[in-house]
Amino acid sequence: MADKPASCHIPGVLREPIFAGDFTHNTGKTMTLTLLDYTFLVLCLLVSTMIGVYQAWRSRLHMGIDEFLLANRNMSYFPVGFSVLACFFSAITMLGAPQTVYSYDILSIWSCFSFVMVCAATAHLYMPVFYQLRVKSTYEYLEMRFNRSLRIIGASVFTLHMIMYVSVVLYAPSLALSAVTGLNIWVAIASVTFACTLYVIIGGIKAVIWEDCFQMMLVFVSVLITLIFSASVVGTGTMLESLSRTNRMRAFDFRLAPSIPHTVWSCLFGYGFLFLPLYAVYHAQIHRCLTCRTLKDAQIALWMSFPGHFLFLLLLIGIGLYMSAFYENCDPLHAGLIAKPDQMAPFFMQDILSQWPGMMGLYLAGVLGASVSSRLTENGGSDRESGKSIVVKEVVVVVVVVVVVVVVVVVVVVVVVVAVVVLVVIVVIVVVVVVIV
Repeated sequence: MADKPASCHIPGVLREPIFAGDFTHNTGKTMTLTLLDYTFLVLCLLVSTMIGVYQAWRSRLHMGIDEFLLANRNMSYFPVGFSVLACFFSAITMLGAPQTVYSYDILSIWSCFSFVMVCAATAHLYMPVFYQLRVKSTYEYLEMRFNRSLRIIGASVFTLHMIMYVSVVLYAPSLALSAVTGLNIWVAIASVTFACTLYVIIGGIKAVIWEDCFQMMLVFVSVLITLIFSASVVGTGTMLESLSRTNRMRAFDFRLAPSIPHTVWSCLFGYGFLFLPLYAVYHAQIHRCLTCRTLKDAQIALWMSFPGHFLFLLLLIGIGLYMSAFYENCDPLHAGLIAKPDQMAPFFMQDILSQWPGMMGLYLAGVLGASVSSRLTENGGSDRESGKSIVVKEVVVVVVVVVVVVVVVVVVVVVVVVAVVVLVVIVVIVVVVVVIV
């Protein structure tokens, strides 16, 4: 257990924490993970890897390009629907949604309804185009519509985006969990990265889809257990009384002021236009839907993500409401128990779940599972004139472009640094000469 200053018990303070017991805001000490917690984490990563091994073994006799990239377009809508949801649901959402409720209110619930517009547009306007063209990637459409150069540029930009995005998705939650629970950040990142890379390489898109199903079930169980335990510790009556005092149940705000973090309009239309390109033309989403047997299955899979997203956000908002009541009289950030707002959710989980052995490990497995599921897919394409696969060639070209861009960025940075150093030296010399003269 690591000692931290417990600033909530200050002599003379009228409102002390209302929850007595061996909680962090009372003791000033954070809990460390147990052997059972680590066992849950390892088991979840092993199951993810074994899914890829199993899919590779099942497809060992007919693993070609179509099987690896599109599962021979033979997937049903049920697993693909879960995979589409997993692709959009990241660890950042799992940690950030409760913290948003804690810091503001529950107005973010309106963002769920923007998915009606997003799912309708994607399923009935965009998906028919991609599915009927029988493409392997959204960037193949760019080659059909324009030229091959634009396709390579699009795939390269997507690759750079994924490098930066997945880095944030892995690093941000690992950093927050490491600061609160003591979980080694590099162990977490390396373990998740190794498991992801292994099952994608050996199992292809079918392994990705079925692994997404497993991870979403894991995330759902961990979130649901956390909500149940939060209700048992805090109490629903206590939570409602706290919300009436803090006004966090505010669900309607129709003002048009852009300075307000959340309003009904910004959540409905702002999030709607933000999510639309991530669903309608984003390769990681479209790629999963292209594995369905029929266009109708692909459309059903897209519509499945709406109730799933709505349910998950409701559960996370519930956790945020109990967290708000639990820390009503002792904000861990102001008390110096945590350093950043993004540590609020794991800090609350450690207080609530550490009383039951293994539960913190299950929650962490859900968080890392959400990191595993976030937009893991690969680029693919086909040479429609010759009928031969050009996946390897395209990947090589994309890698070369990425390397060139990185080298150019490094060179530019070095040149700027050298120029700044030279400028400073010149200024120093001029000042010295002026002083001497």
